[in-house]
Amino acid sequence: MSTPHNEAQKGDIAKTVLMPGDPLRSKFIADTFLTDPKLVNNVRGVQGYTGTWKGKPVTVMASGMGMPSIGIYSYELFSQYGVENIIRIGSAGSYVKQLHVYDVVLASGAYSESSFAKEQCGYAEDVTYPSEALNAKIKAAAAKLSIPLQEGIIHSSDVFYRESKEYMKEVEAHKCVAVEMESFALFSNARVLHKNAACLLTISDSFVTDECTTPEERQTSFTKMMQIALDAAIAD
Repeated sequence: MSTPHNEAQKGDIAKTVLMPGDPLRSKFIADTFLTDPKLVNNVRGVQGYTGTWKGKPVTVMASGMGMPSIGIYSYELFSQYGVENIIRIGSAGSYVKQLHVYDVVLASGAYSESSFAKEQCGYAEDVTYPSEALNAKIKAAAAKLSIPLQEGIIHSSDVFYRESKEYMKEVEAHKCVAVEMESFALFSNARVLHKNAACLLTISDSFVTDECTTPEERQTSFTKMMQIALDAAIAD
């Protein structure tokens, strides 16, 4: 069993997948947290590992950057590999002064100007939503770990480098607290395929204070988010 983008075989991938954007973050999580991690996918360098966390199977697999990329990988995991839950664990830029570098944010919804959902399934709204049940597990895991967790609507952008600031009108209208580039598509796929998805983010930089982190810090230092996601992944 394989797809054009995933060489894993049947049974190689756990029911719950943690999905960072960066393949090197995927490797870091596997090496740091998982017991006996096995590389199950390396097509195009998009590394996926399956191991155990506290005795239960968990897969961590990269999504690449942007909605088209996570749209492909998450759809195949849900539809071809029997995955039930995907927790995106990524970095985000803060839009509000209350969120600082290294703060952890749980998405209560994803606003986007993207046409992904409309083209993919005819969904015409500009906000997609995560699984309430999966979000509840994430909030419970964070509370048990005593890690502060903030929640809000996030902006899933199609564009990283922009020449105009007009987009901020809609961002402010939707009360978005941070920006990333993937969750709108992930939530759409989960909705279409009757699966569960969530998005847990660490603030990597701020549009308000000009705080920022280095690429290496984004790869290896967002451990609070990783620990929350791992515990949520194995929650009953």
